[in-house]
Amino acid sequence: MDLERVWQLFIQQLILNECITKAYWKKITGIPFLYIQTMPNLSQQTLESIIYMCSAGSMKGKRLHSETIFVRQDDTLYVYRHRFYVPQEKMFCCGNLCVDCTRLKK
Repeated sequence: MDLERVWQLFIQQLILNECITKAYWKKITGIPFLYIQTMPNLSQQTLESIIYMCSAGSMKGKRLHSETIFVRQDDTLYVYRHRFYVPQEKMFCCGNLCVDCTRLKK
């Protein structure tokens, strides 16, 4: 799965929102940070709901989850630790007759 493409879709959807003036991400020591410049009157709670909606839209049709953690704010610049990840659950049968075997799921 190409997470780079998911990130591109996510940033494009953020930039299309009229409340966000600038959005980009970069990895620092392997941790992805999301930088968002907003309009002056936008609340943090509203911004986080926008992030959630754009994140859900970019993951649609893929087996991904996202996690967003607030880091800091400087006037209208918000910084979040944001990551997309594959859920840790069994995706194939290993043959050990496990209780949570994927063959038993419907």
